[in-house]
Amino acid sequence: MAVRTAAETEAGDVFGPVTVPVGRETLVAYANASGDQNPIHQDEHFAKSVGLPDVIAHGMWTMGAAGSVVSDWAGGAGRVVEFGTRFTKPVVVPASGAEVVIDGVVKAVDPETGRATVEVTATAEGAKVLGRCIAIVQLD
Repeated sequence: MAVRTAAETEAGDVFGPVTVPVGRETLVAYANASGDQNPIHQDEHFAKSVGLPDVIAHGMWTMGAAGSVVSDWAGGAGRVVEFGTRFTKPVVVPASGAEVVIDGVVKAVDPETGRATVEVTATAEGAKVLGRCIAIVQLD
């Protein structure tokens, strides 16, 4: 992973797309790590019984996947100083698995602070799953 600097980064720069696979085994591992054992994330029958099309990924897993892509682009997790989003649509994870596609565009770079504002897009099955997804990264 290369460390990005403010001098080499400008508004309009893009990264991605990066495809992040997610399977049901990932959801079980995430549920165990996070403590979120809601059955909509692991039990297909239950998820369908409450009106979902299938098991869905944890929103925080999706946010974490996007954050990981941003930190890789910026040069490390310690460079992401702010990260926020809204969950706009769940990531449906059928038995065969799913993919989340993540990309981003630099909206602004502050040469005085070395910080960049990055707008992140995350989609699954062609639909936007994160909205207003903004990261502030420290480049210098």
